[in-house]
Amino acid sequence: MTDREFTRRLLQTVVVVIAAMVVLEALWLARNALMLVYISCLIAMGFAPLVRMIERPRGTGGRNLVPRTLAIFTIYITIVGAVILLALMVVPPLVAQARDLWARLPAFFDDLQRFLMRYRLIQRRVTLQEAVSNAPPGSTGAVTTVLGALLSLIGGVFGLITIVILSFYLLIEAESIFQYVMRFFPRGRRARFSVAARASVMKVSAWLRAQLVLAGVMGACAAIGLGILGEPYFYVVALIAAVGETIPIVGPIVGGITAVSVAVATSRQLAVEVGILFLILHQLEANVLVPKVMERQVGVSPVAVLIALLVGAELWGLLGAILAIPTAAILSVFLNEFAAPEERSEVRDFG
Repeated sequence: MTDREFTRRLLQTVVVVIAAMVVLEALWLARNALMLVYISCLIAMGFAPLVRMIERPRGTGGRNLVPRTLAIFTIYITIVGAVILLALMVVPPLVAQARDLWARLPAFFDDLQRFLMRYRLIQRRVTLQEAVSNAPPGSTGAVTTVLGALLSLIGGVFGLITIVILSFYLLIEAESIFQYVMRFFPRGRRARFSVAARASVMKVSAWLRAQLVLAGVMGACAAIGLGILGEPYFYVVALIAAVGETIPIVGPIVGGITAVSVAVATSRQLAVEVGILFLILHQLEANVLVPKVMERQVGVSPVAVLIALLVGAELWGLLGAILAIPTAAILSVFLNEFAAPEERSEVRDFG
């Protein structure tokens, strides 16, 4: 190799390394926007099978009897209508109970402390004001904290609107986007990529259905059970339980602890009854709902789930934990499809 060739290759290597570093830095700076895109892609993948089902049956000439745009609008309108109907049913009593809970918070705090002191779980009583004052202070005071919370809320609303709009357009342009991405794969691997992509769509759709089913069933069962037992503020507690079902492992525990903590302020017997209720609900979830709805359809092993949860939570916190299972399912599908033929069975057994 001549000195000129060595210099040229060295310069090429330096340029490639610098370009890779610039790209990685740009991706890191745009990580929040990329996360919105990724969530939109997951939602579009989750709704894609339902869109195809609404488009069927096909008429003469192989064209859909229902246009794709109309099918997507049907899904969105149905979801919005269901949310509005649920809000009309839940929000008024939820607001009333939340207002009452806020008014009785000091008394509830005192009752909880007396219970904890009775069993020597705490040494002395503190007032609610002392608890708030001993909490870690904000960076520049309460005003900055409030403004930060408002900005976060506004950012969350705009992020939600972005996800809804972007997922809508992704559903419309799904086929053209798929064909465009296919061009980056060699012709010999395009068939495998097509199979893996379609399998990933089915798994993400199964995960999304499972999340909705689990949240709905657990929230409804918790509301009915807590209402029968006489749990105060059962609408609020049931809503926390329903939302907690979307958070793997931690969410159901938080929902149960919240329900028992609220019940303790009323009576120990009610706290025991509420604890038994949530234990039964979690057994129903773990042994009936999750195996049939989540594990069999999504097809991710418990080991892969735990690893995905740890990595996702470390990278993106709570949001990363929520998105860990569909991400692990997608990676599992592509690993199974692109592994060597003799290794595919081993990878499939692990995933």
